[in-house]
Amino acid sequence: MHIANPIYDVAFKYLLEDNKVAKLFLSAIIGETITELEFSALERTVEIEQKSKERAPLTVCRFDFSAKVKTDTGFKTIGIELQKAKLQSDVMRFRRYLGLHYQDTANTYNVSKKKTKKNPEGIHEKARQIYCIYFLEYGMDLPARPVLRVNYKVEDAYNGEEFPAKGEFIEGLNHLTWIVQINQLKKNRRNNLEKLLAVFDQSAVTDSRHVLDVDDESFPEEYREIIRRLRKVMEDPKKRREMELEDDIVNELKAMERRAEAAEAKAKNAEAKAKNAEEEAKVKVEAAEAKAKNADAKAKNAEAKAKNAKTEVALKLLRLATPIEHIAISTGLSEQEIKNLNKNLR
Repeated sequence: MHIANPIYDVAFKYLLEDNKVAKLFLSAIIGETITELEFSALERTVEIEQKSKERAPLTVCRFDFSAKVKTDTGFKTIGIELQKAKLQSDVMRFRRYLGLHYQDTANTYNVSKKKTKKNPEGIHEKARQIYCIYFLEYGMDLPARPVLRVNYKVEDAYNGEEFPAKGEFIEGLNHLTWIVQINQLKKNRRNNLEKLLAVFDQSAVTDSRHVLDVDDESFPEEYREIIRRLRKVMEDPKKRREMELEDDIVNELKAMERRAEAAEAKAKNAEAKAKNAEEEAKVKVEAAEAKAKNADAKAKNAEAKAKNAKTEVALKLLRLATPIEHIAISTGLSEQEIKNLNKNLR
């Protein structure tokens, strides 16, 4: 069966716009049963003008959900943040957006408490637990597995004794994370989740990168609705055109990223060359200084030898009773220096 490639934001967005499909999809990833689901915020879109003057939407694929999840003791309300990245530079966007997510007052819920003078309405605001789901379309420094779950734990800092990671304080200040690495999806599916995520396996791409050829019989029956939803996208000419425009935009963004990386590498290379030149200049200056000091020392040594030679000549002439003024003319020594030498002879 041919389906739209959900690696495209256009198809992915269409998939999650169906509430039933979104509950099924997200429940499979987090391993919990979502009974109610609603968008608390939609993804942002921007328009980029193509060379053809056609304006195309570039979807920053980001979804915020408010979900009611069934637990062993009842139900809990959580916030789910789902993002999909095409470029490695998107990681910084993840960080910024997660920070905003924690600050957003919409990610809270109210519980009833006993009315008091300080709280006459009997309402207590609590922070929702946040689940983060990331779909990565590129390789990262992560273990080579299709789906990774990052969980927090609570332990005694002294001896490592571990405690249940539960409670308002822990859950309100920490978040669970699931990372789906699309390039790690393999044909050998180990569980139903990996079978479901086979809809992202790029080895099933047909002659058109927009279309995947999948065996719908290989998907568990409960996930067939997801396959049917992606087939509808493929049959929509408008959506297919949006995929083409998305290709143009992503290719341009990747080219920009490559140019930025090349410019950064060039700048680093120039910096390294400048540093090497500076080091070489420093070495040359130090060598010149050393050479000058050596030359100065030699000159002083030569001067001392010359003076010693003059002194020896002067002493010999003094022994021969040569007049001091004649010795000064012959040796270049001052008459006072010669008089001092004469004193030493006595």
